[in-house]
Amino acid sequence: MYRFLLTRQWVILTLISLLLIPTMIRLGIWQKHRYEERSARNQLVAEALHAKPVPVEQVTGPGHAVTRKERYHTVTATGTFDTADEVVVRRRTNDDDEVGYHVLTPLVLADGRVLLVNRGWIPSDGPSQTAFPKIPAPPAGQVTVQGRLMPDETTAASGIKDIKGLPDRQIMLINSAEQARRLGKQVLGGYIQQTAPEPKGDTPEQISDPGKEDAPLNYAYMIQWWLFAAGVPYGFFVLARREARTRAEAAAERETAEEAEPAAV
Repeated sequence: MYRFLLTRQWVILTLISLLLIPTMIRLGIWQKHRYEERSARNQLVAEALHAKPVPVEQVTGPGHAVTRKERYHTVTATGTFDTADEVVVRRRTNDDDEVGYHVLTPLVLADGRVLLVNRGWIPSDGPSQTAFPKIPAPPAGQVTVQGRLMPDETTAASGIKDIKGLPDRQIMLINSAEQARRLGKQVLGGYIQQTAPEPKGDTPEQISDPGKEDAPLNYAYMIQWWLFAAGVPYGFFVLARREARTRAEAAAERETAEEAEPAAV
């Protein structure tokens, strides 16, 4: 009855089905891992954003690599902004996807060490891409700032190419080691995205809080792939039963026709 399964067409269909099942199971496992990674990331971000602010010196120092757990933690720092050594970070977008710059201003602490402060976004509305843009001045004198601690940027992590030979005081990536060499000072590892005090006139435009990654979507994809994996053998069984029934009906019709031929004579 199921001898047709040995035909070329059904052998190929069987092999495809046997390949699809483990492939879909593995895709479901991959989506499960993505769900767990995103859920863990969301949990870390939420804990960091809601943690009590601490002095930046308690979390990072010169040469320190900001860890995943330390990222987004709110820190405070007191010092004086050094606008003479201020730089802008090229090709950065705001919440409306407008291309401009991030303003990176060194904050000189009481002990002479430096904290890099990303004060926010400004538009690239200068006369050219090579001209240094006009930047709103930060508060003068000693100031206490608050912000989210961030790790040094790299091409591998951000996908941004670190282009060399840029115009003066323009950079592509925020890297504390590179800024330490440029400034000739001790620079705390990483940098902060300033959240307070808010700038006068709402410029530079402060960087929004990090959003949550859509972990439930990966969970839905995981279930979907595993349902597909379960559906393949069921679909194969249904097709095989239908083919067997069709062939049996055709054979019965032939037998009936053959038995009826002598009576017709």
